[in-house]
Amino acid sequence: MEVKDIMTRNPACCTPETSLQEVARLMLEHDFGESPVVENTQSMKLVGVITDRDITCRSVALGKNPLKMTTRDCMSSPCVAVLPETSIEDCCLVMEENQVRRVPVVDEGGACCGIVAQADIAQWASTQEAAKVVKEISSPRDTASRVTTG
Repeated sequence: MEVKDIMTRNPACCTPETSLQEVARLMLEHDFGESPVVENTQSMKLVGVITDRDITCRSVALGKNPLKMTTRDCMSSPCVAVLPETSIEDCCLVMEENQVRRVPVVDEGGACCGIVAQADIAQWASTQEAAKVVKEISSPRDTASRVTTG
């Protein structure tokens, strides 16, 4: 089975210029916790991701006003991505190695065309593979080197 078989197609994306309030509204409206960030809505070229946790940790926790901030201020870039033809097993390895619960899917040109979440893996992968992904993603690691304050 390949990523294209389980991914959410055409996820709601934002651009670096999108306000944090609008990104949060998208997350609430579409019930997701991560939005791919694309260069613009024409090219859909993936340039990063933003999570609900990014918004909290890189704005509110630092005493900044999220209503005056954009996606660029809190997004993670660069980010990992997979191709639609990536096997589920290889996608799981990417998620485990990078300790991410969601991974964008890009076409050969780098345009965002989908996203795979840990929940998708849990639904479609074997019980053993799903348990391994959850365990590896959740294992404590040295996060000090991965945290940035934008």
